[in-house]
Amino acid sequence: MARRWDYDLYVIGGGSAGVRLARTSGALGAKVALAEDARLGGTCVNVGCVPKKLFVYASRIAHEIADAANYGWSIPTPSFDWRVLRTNEEKEVARLNGIYRRLLVESHVDVHDARAVIEGPNTLRVDGRVVTAERIAICTGSVPRRPDIPGAELGMISDDVFVLEELPRSIIVVGAGYIACEFASIFASLGVETRLVARGERLLPHFDREIGLTLQRELAKQDVHVTCERHVMALEKRGDRIAVRFDRGDEKCPEELLADRVLFAIGRHPNCGHVGIESVAIKCKPDGAITVDDEYRTNVPSIHALGDVIGRVQLTPVALAEGTALAHTLFGSRGKIVVDYEAIPTAVFTTPEIATVGLTEAQARRHHEILVFRTEFRPLKHTVSGRDERTLMKLIVDRQTDRVLGVHVLGEGASEMVQTVAVAMKAGATKAHFDATIGIHPTAAEELVTLRTPVKEP
Repeated sequence: MARRWDYDLYVIGGGSAGVRLARTSGALGAKVALAEDARLGGTCVNVGCVPKKLFVYASRIAHEIADAANYGWSIPTPSFDWRVLRTNEEKEVARLNGIYRRLLVESHVDVHDARAVIEGPNTLRVDGRVVTAERIAICTGSVPRRPDIPGAELGMISDDVFVLEELPRSIIVVGAGYIACEFASIFASLGVETRLVARGERLLPHFDREIGLTLQRELAKQDVHVTCERHVMALEKRGDRIAVRFDRGDEKCPEELLADRVLFAIGRHPNCGHVGIESVAIKCKPDGAITVDDEYRTNVPSIHALGDVIGRVQLTPVALAEGTALAHTLFGSRGKIVVDYEAIPTAVFTTPEIATVGLTEAQARRHHEILVFRTEFRPLKHTVSGRDERTLMKLIVDRQTDRVLGVHVLGEGASEMVQTVAVAMKAGATKAHFDATIGIHPTAAEELVTLRTPVKEP
């Protein structure tokens, strides 16, 4: 019997959600195609998580070199070559691009290196030709925001950092979220004069308040000049530098500052443009995110959307989970698969880094009677290195059920600790379970299972 459609599923976008959906669906026996007019892997592989983490590693080597003297190492004055790092980062990204393509091909997915535009509920135009599919999935991700102010085009967005030819001497990073904090930490550690400017009262406003305030103090120790409650009003070219004008000034931060570069890291918005959603009247939220149900179905039943473009949780592992869930829901044998969006672990790869899972203290207090267990200390490593760096850990516990509601760690290795803790929390771990667990000594992580005395209520 002749096929009614060219494909069972056509995926628009080759990022984390799209590639996972396509290759899993193909492995389940569906006839699948995927269109991507840029490099495979999306933001995470090309201009996000992976290359940025490589930059983090590079920046932390500077700390290791500085810490080496008290451990007996005599190291000649080191030098850093940004272009060497960039070259090797690009090689790794290219390797991953190839792996993504191979995984798709091995799953029998047709990869179209072109832009796909929706023309109807089951119709797309791809590289000038019409293609039909029983189902279409929009997985076009998100893009960095740029402010609507005079001279905004003079500033960089996060994508631009990965094509910088030279490391600037000075930079002003605008933003308070994890991308802004990470890049400020990276640039400062690599020797760039760095100022971080936030519109709100503190950094990381969606994280636990104490964690955000502690990070601000730790970044200041690394010569990141943090200024909060400032609005950038305009950028202007001044010779080979950029003048940044704020809404006000004081003795700590004047109304105007000069820097070689300005980086806007003020969030991301769904990338729905040029996909053709208007041709079928797909509904979107006020922020531009595509509206979907719990099976990632839009108001057009044959068209799905997932990943950053739906604006739920803009994290790579969430996009991967959504892609896996939809593939199995559509083509698997287990019926409907639902992603659990509760207690999603996340990390901020500053130095020191942050990782968290579950509720913040403020969130927990709104709905629970809680106990807070807290410790702050100087890591063993730095008792010898001499570095003035602190580690902070918090457990948020439901007083009635003893269940652990949130875990927040700031310090070296935080992400590795919290990833493991997230498994325990997903299994319903209580404080008694933590107390009954024997720690590994000497580690920072053992503190999580040796906290015994709750913080006294004010």
